[in-house]
Amino acid sequence: MRTLPFSIAAALALVANPVSAFFRLPCSRPVTLQRADPIVNPGQLSSHAHTVMGGNGFNFTMDYDAARASTCTTCKAREDLSNYWIPNLYYRGPDGTFQDVPQSGGMLVYYLQRSDPKDPEYEKGLLAFPEGFQMLAGNPHLRSFKNTLEQRAISFACLGVSGPETHEIPSHNCPNGLRAQVMFPSCWDGKNLDSPDHKSHMAYPDRVDSGVCPKSHPKRLVTIFYEVVFEIDQFKDKWHGSSHPFVFSTGDPTGYGLHGDFLNGWDVKVLQKAVKECNDDSGVIEKCPALTFFDDDAMNGCRVPVQVDEKTTGVLKALPGCNPVTFGPEPATPIMGDACNATKKISPPKWPFTDVTDTKKFSYLGCAKDAYGSRSLDMAHKSGDKMTIESCLDYCEEKGYSLAGLEYGRECYCGNTMEKSHLPVKGQLGKCEMPCAGNKEQVCGGPGALSLYQKCKQSKGSCKNAQIM
Repeated sequence: MRTLPFSIAAALALVANPVSAFFRLPCSRPVTLQRADPIVNPGQLSSHAHTVMGGNGFNFTMDYDAARASTCTTCKAREDLSNYWIPNLYYRGPDGTFQDVPQSGGMLVYYLQRSDPKDPEYEKGLLAFPEGFQMLAGNPHLRSFKNTLEQRAISFACLGVSGPETHEIPSHNCPNGLRAQVMFPSCWDGKNLDSPDHKSHMAYPDRVDSGVCPKSHPKRLVTIFYEVVFEIDQFKDKWHGSSHPFVFSTGDPTGYGLHGDFLNGWDVKVLQKAVKECNDDSGVIEKCPALTFFDDDAMNGCRVPVQVDEKTTGVLKALPGCNPVTFGPEPATPIMGDACNATKKISPPKWPFTDVTDTKKFSYLGCAKDAYGSRSLDMAHKSGDKMTIESCLDYCEEKGYSLAGLEYGRECYCGNTMEKSHLPVKGQLGKCEMPCAGNKEQVCGGPGALSLYQKCKQSKGSCKNAQIM
């Protein structure tokens, strides 16, 4: 097992002086999990699934303007509507099936204000990402270690056990999670916002996370570093064989193929101000006066509807896109869909509600908040393991109420009014994502979240679902 000569965490502890300060951007959850990559595969499906954090402008084809048009983000800073993504991790069972490994939250993105007096253009200062900027770090096809700067930027930390960080997935359990880590290059050619391989316009400084930029890439951008924690301890009693049972969505069981994508959606002037002025050595983003922040509810309620007709969670017969597991050491060759006839087309968005405007004359209003301590709808309620959208609507209508809300998969609440602060927020799908107990194809709210329907008025053409995005 290859280990890092020093811990990246220890390196981050060196940022205490103001010229190399940092702030941590928390992203509370993925905004989507699907085979999409608008940088590498614009307008088509990616060969593998990504867990994506950031703005809900994320799409199969997008640019800076689309990112800035996001109506919410799963990340903390209001001024940042960027997207950040890596491949998802799966458990591979002894029978050849796969199961997604849950993330602990979403992602933590470090913004490291690092430069070197020997940089070719050091006197011009540290720069924010420009409008339209995007880049990749890592190589999804690698299955062995070559000790390049790019590969040294990919690492893993096994939380809850002692020992150094490694460049490959460790072959022992991590009680507090396996942390996948991606350090991005910070030296820019100063001309190109992207490049054909999405990498050549950038370069690493000579010590990967610090050091001097090459003359070919003289401008120094703020450094970003991803941390994503996968809860592999949930599978501690399911190990089999002589090594760990985990594989990335690319079909990579080694970890050498871990990679990250970044598409800039920042208000560039604000990021430049933060890069210059946010010098607190704690890394706490709330101590950065240049930024304002979303609360946890807004971050957790931000999602993008899936547009790929395939499962990415639960027990799967094959990895999404049918990527075979390849151990190397030679680089892997992507095989998209050939092994199990995986879909190759983008589907219409899968919205988290059931259209009952014709059958029940109820319209969907969106995902509402349920109040803590008192119910948002409190006039009547029932619960049960046979709960469906239709059974809840029928119940509320029979009781004489115009609003029906479904929560936590099996609960139904009725009323005629709801406080404005609890109503669905336009532009946010909300936390309604639990399947109904009586029909797994339907969505019945979530924890503290109501799938809210309203009885339609009698006037012709009035029964329409709300435009939620």
